[in-house]
Amino acid sequence: MNPNEAFLASGGIEAALAQDDDLAAQEHLAAGFPIYYGDDRYPDEIIKEYPDGRQQLVKVALDGQIMVIRDL
Repeated sequence: MNPNEAFLASGGIEAALAQDDDLAAQEHLAAGFPIYYGDDRYPDEIIKEYPDGRQQLVKVALDGQIMVIRDL
């Protein structure tokens, strides 16, 4: 098991997410880059949010290609 797998298996990821203040996401948006996150309302998709506030529902293919499902 590599260090990343060990961290994920330890439950440490849940603790880290519980303490997340969204600062990194806000900095990423401020730098002009979109962010990606999950939402319980869309369990099989991911939300892509742009710096201007637009949001899209997307899926990521196994080859890494991002497919837009619809605008939110």
